[in-house]
Amino acid sequence: MAVFSNRATLTYNNESINSNTVVGEIPEVLSITKNAVGYEYSHNGYVVYVISLVNGGSTPFTAVTLTDDLGAYTYGNETLYPLEYDLESIRYYVNGTPAPAPAVQAGPPLTVSGINIPAGGNATVIYRARVNETAPLEVGGIITNTVTAQGACVGDNASAVETVNVAERARLTITKALSPQAVPECGTITYTLTVENTGNVPAADTVIITDTFDPVLTGITVTYNDDIWTEGTNYTYNEETGEFATVAGSITVPAATFTQDSATGVWTVTPGVSVITVTGTI
Repeated sequence: MAVFSNRATLTYNNESINSNTVVGEIPEVLSITKNAVGYEYSHNGYVVYVISLVNGGSTPFTAVTLTDDLGAYTYGNETLYPLEYDLESIRYYVNGTPAPAPAVQAGPPLTVSGINIPAGGNATVIYRARVNETAPLEVGGIITNTVTAQGACVGDNASAVETVNVAERARLTITKALSPQAVPECGTITYTLTVENTGNVPAADTVIITDTFDPVLTGITVTYNDDIWTEGTNYTYNEETGEFATVAGSITVPAATFTQDSATGVWTVTPGVSVITVTGTI
């Protein structure tokens, strides 16, 4: 609610006389809220936003424009936008009924124009934004963005803020390599299993690798990050079936490291890595 005040001045015979001060109120009948679906974001992921506009008055609002700053923040002398509007993702509802899509300019900032909110009614705008390479990815990272409504008779405070936190989890991938690729009967081969973590927290305790070697290996030796492992303590192996499995708690994959370019603000992800090698005779 906006409050205003003013007073009059009477001038007579070079004298000024002030009136009493009157105070009035302008109730803000248009309210706006913004919510993210999920409240978390991740590298190259998406965030879905829901903007709700409620008209508590008896006069409709027409041709309202929404402006979303897409999480803009200052980095050095630059303004970075960690979100990008996902083209054609806009959805628009009036009193819960789907309506034709409004005009959209992807920006940044994002603008959505032609929003109508009927008297005593509501409008809902939903859209999706992609998380780009300028979004903070380290533990504690956030994206805070503001949406503002503008139009005839729309109050100055018609805005809403939403904050989403970076997902704090490990993101693992595994690759397998063989050396040499051509090996004679009774020859020795080495399998290299590389586990990478592009997440912001380490992976431990529940990380287990299983494999079934075909052909079956005999007399295997196993290393973990160049340290020799002990069968039964760190892994199990069946020379009859070729079934190999690591013991829970034996593998820890460190979190990735994140570096922000001092010129562009772009974040680079360097995965945390753990390597298991299995060498044996076929």
